Amino acid sequence: MREEEIEKLRGVVRDCVSKHLYSSAIFFADKVAAFTEDPADIYMQAQALFLGRHFRRAFHLLNASKIVLRDPRFRYLAAKCLEELKEWDQCLAMLGDAKVNEHGYVLDNKDHSGMYLDKDCEDREINIAAATCFLRGKAYEALENRTQARLWYKAAIKADPLCYEALECLIESHMLTCDEESSLLSSLQFGPEDGWLSSFYACLIKKYDKENIIEERFKELERESCNSKSSDPSFIRTLETNTDLLACKAEYYHQCGEYQKCFELTSVLLEKDPFHLKSTLVHLAAAMELGHSNELYLMACNLVKDYPQKALSWFAVGCYYYCIKKYDQSRRFFSKATTLDGTFAPAWIGYGNAYAAQEEGDQAMSAYRTGARLFPGCHLPTLYIGMEYMRTHSFKLAEQFFVQAKTICPSDPLVYNELGVVAYDMKEYNKAAWWFEKTLACVPSPLSEMWEPTVVNLAHSYRKLKVYREAIAYYEKALALSTRSLSTYAGLAYTYHLQ
Repeated sequence: MREEEIEKLRGVVRDCVSKHLYSSAIFFADKVAAFTEDPADIYMQAQALFLGRHFRRAFHLLNASKIVLRDPRFRYLAAKCLEELKEWDQCLAMLGDAKVNEHGYVLDNKDHSGMYLDKDCEDREINIAAATCFLRGKAYEALENRTQARLWYKAAIKADPLCYEALECLIESHMLTCDEESSLLSSLQFGPEDGWLSSFYACLIKKYDKENIIEERFKELERESCNSKSSDPSFIRTLETNTDLLACKAEYYHQCGEYQKCFELTSVLLEKDPFHLKSTLVHLAAAMELGHSNELYLMACNLVKDYPQKALSWFAVGCYYYCIKKYDQSRRFFSKATTLDGTFAPAWIGYGNAYAAQEEGDQAMSAYRTGARLFPGCHLPTLYIGMEYMRTHSFKLAEQFFVQAKTICPSDPLVYNELGVVAYDMKEYNKAAWWFEKTLACVPSPLSEMWEPTVVNLAHSYRKLKVYREAIAYYEKALALSTRSLSTYAGLAYTYHLQ
């Protein structure tokens, strides 16, 4: 067969793949490979087999080729076949020996670009070394070696900042603390045209920084997109209303305690894209805080119908039962979510909270400890362990866990509030007042009603310190946030009585 006829057949294979006609792609790719015995055509045949879900056959074809261990792309695709077959140890063996240090840098890395493939490709490619590091991370995570998984995910994103999946795994599985996330982001080598990507990643990481810093990140991203495509004004509009970016904003509102604002934004997002799962999770969290049980019920029904195998669906059912105070049922569904996906952090926290709501401290502690072990970058399980110790009046132990939570996430105002409460209970009123003031300094202004208890606690602390004028000022500030709080009126009256 002449070269131009073979080239036409290659075009047919590519077209079959683009039209998802995988059996046709396999048939024609097999004939091209038989005619040429070219490594690039063997690779194309293996790709067609992989896409057609013939993983064992694709692996056999790659493994039988003489260059599988010399060309990193052959090796990578062979390892991908083993990943699909859930043969994790063999997957790691296929990827070869490599070590990574604690900073995410690969030692003695012999991987290099493909020798035979895509020589004239004009499209921008993701570094094959980054994809290999990411696959190693996936294999280690499946083998429950989360320490190694974290290092390899870091290596993947450092090898190529375009390897978004590695960053997503690090963030979604809470593998890094706030400081580690910021440090990783600052170490990435972005290309000159990737300023917008750097800004986008900054919006994805934990959002406990000062309000003006977070707002500046969102504005910077909009400015960056404007600069990078000034000739195309429609690009700015597209990115400003991008679902992923708005989901980041919704997360920020949720962390600030602006639940109504968050709920309104996610409602708009889910009308636009009803199957955007990140928005769905934030929407569920906001609906829980606002007590919208009807919304939770509808969301749970739709999710279970559309995604019966996803942890998020059963987590939504658990949220509904938790909201209507049926804690036994909620616990059952949170447990089902953790069974489907052991790395889904919200389900572990919900599971612990459902036990804590019924004052079953030992089981709640067990769930929180599992969460703290699985998600070292998430401070919430540690914070809730501290709260459980507070409930049993073990104030010293509670303080230790609150300090630990503060180490993981040094800028969450809720941690400072709990440190203030434990200091108050230990009659260390100066220390308590200092923590409560620090809490309010971290909260975006104007204060929402969520922070009214902190203001009242600060007033109580000043009353105990006999600084009555300050105490009265904070009681009045608390009444401005919530006019129906009996303890605030009582505290204010008692302060006037003491004067």
